[in-house]
Amino acid sequence: MNWRKKIMLHAMVWAFLIALFTLVASGGFNSSKGFYIHFINMSILNVIIFYVNLYIIIPATLNKRKFFLWFFSCSAVVILFTLIKYAESFYMFKLSNLDITIEGKKIADNEFWANIISFFLTNGFFIFLSTVYKFTVDWFFNEKEKSDLEKQSLSAELAFLKSQINPHFLFNSLNNIYSLAYQKSDATPNAILKLSEIMRYMLYESNDSRVNLAKEINYLQSYIELQKLRFREGAHVVLEVEGEVKDQVIVPLILISFVENAFKHGVATDERNPIYINISLFENTLLFTLRNLKNKQNKDQTGGIGMVNVKRRLDLTYPQQYKLTVEDGEEHYFCELYLNL
Repeated sequence: MNWRKKIMLHAMVWAFLIALFTLVASGGFNSSKGFYIHFINMSILNVIIFYVNLYIIIPATLNKRKFFLWFFSCSAVVILFTLIKYAESFYMFKLSNLDITIEGKKIADNEFWANIISFFLTNGFFIFLSTVYKFTVDWFFNEKEKSDLEKQSLSAELAFLKSQINPHFLFNSLNNIYSLAYQKSDATPNAILKLSEIMRYMLYESNDSRVNLAKEINYLQSYIELQKLRFREGAHVVLEVEGEVKDQVIVPLILISFVENAFKHGVATDERNPIYINISLFENTLLFTLRNLKNKQNKDQTGGIGMVNVKRRLDLTYPQQYKLTVEDGEEHYFCELYLNL
């Protein structure tokens, strides 16, 4: 909020409060002119105390952790304005020719010490009020700034994690296509075409925070088809989709790491133990299940970022909204992901 809007807002709030308390104190604006002048004078002095502490004393003392100086300065302001208020009251009641009445009844001037104590306590209250206001505003500002920084940090981390997926996936896919080309396989051109389609989705259609679940499943299917081209004798993969996926959305590329991991570390050529993938939807919950036979001959020492990446992305994008179960046995690998969409 800029200073002009802030000044206007404060002026409107104070005008409303002064009008309200004047109405209450005057018995419904049924009092003399002198009363209104006196009451408004006192209200203006209270507002001045409020802002002297807020914009002069606190920045010069409390913000610099000079607590004793703040207490001394506030005490001086309280005493000074107590004297100013007493002088105003003395003039209004003793020297002016104005009648100070409420509903026709003349207000009696209090004794000296009664006035001093009343003014002193009122001034102290407005010092306290402005101090509480300052700390409350600063707290909300700091919380908002902290929240904004956390959001920026999370957005940056998510962007970094997502950026890791593309080169990680591309590295594995190019290895597969290289293997096909080395074997002079007729499937090489089709593999390159499939890779092109997949990269188009990854680069242009998965930039939003959420994408249509049907598109994400189509992407998984394209990836599986690309992987099948690697195997001369054929790959055995079962992909089942149950439930209505049309109107559901999901964080993009959140499931690919599980499927990629199955092809990278599992056995895809055993007809009796195919790579099994099931995506089931009931209400707003997605259940993703994957099971595959492990390849004991594959001792890849270079991987690892895929699963770490997906777990971190789940923590950031679905906090307290997912449950991931992984069973990494001697013979089989099994994972189950519950996701509240």
